[in-house]
Amino acid sequence: MYRKDRKEEYYTKKAKKEGYPARSVYKLKEIDETFGVIKEGDLVLDLGSAPGSWLSYISKKAGKVYGIDENETEIGGDNIVFIRKDINDESVLDMIRGLKFDSVVADLSPKTTGIRFLDSGLSLELSERAFFIAKKVLKEGGDFVCKIFESQESSDFIKSIGPSFKMIKRFRPKAVLRKSKEFYIVAKGFKKSKLTLGDCSESSFCVKVK
Repeated sequence: MYRKDRKEEYYTKKAKKEGYPARSVYKLKEIDETFGVIKEGDLVLDLGSAPGSWLSYISKKAGKVYGIDENETEIGGDNIVFIRKDINDESVLDMIRGLKFDSVVADLSPKTTGIRFLDSGLSLELSERAFFIAKKVLKEGGDFVCKIFESQESSDFIKSIGPSFKMIKRFRPKAVLRKSKEFYIVAKGFKKSKLTLGDCSESSFCVKVK
């Protein structure tokens, strides 16, 4: 029989009392208070937004927030746009085409198997997809927050995306359970790729990404 530990019980009760559907809101709150990833008037994209705690928190600060999740959420508001889609669906980018976001946040969790290396791999795939979307829609200087499970591959992933930002940190909020292997990537100051002419083995003309 599963029993909540004291930390989980504390944050779950606190979330319910304050009107949030899940305790995950306190992870984002601490990230935001530490790094300032959500600002007044911002346009924010929330990937994996159900059940809606992050969506609710963001909507109280930002100008407008878009949430994307394959599961429904009951969170709504004048400055909330919810898109019910799997983030891996290729049509997702079409639905937000032309928008440029100040922040992209992703509190994505895979359907875990209980096998550590498999779960870490599934988490990595979600993080890679989140960053792929973020690269397409972030403003110059924008911020990216992403949950990921601890592994060697997650360390490699952080190194690979580091050059795209002015600052990148690993952060483990207090609301994360002791037994959990999750942590958050907090990246600030997105730097758009500069395209220059370069050689290409497959074409007589191509561009090289710096």
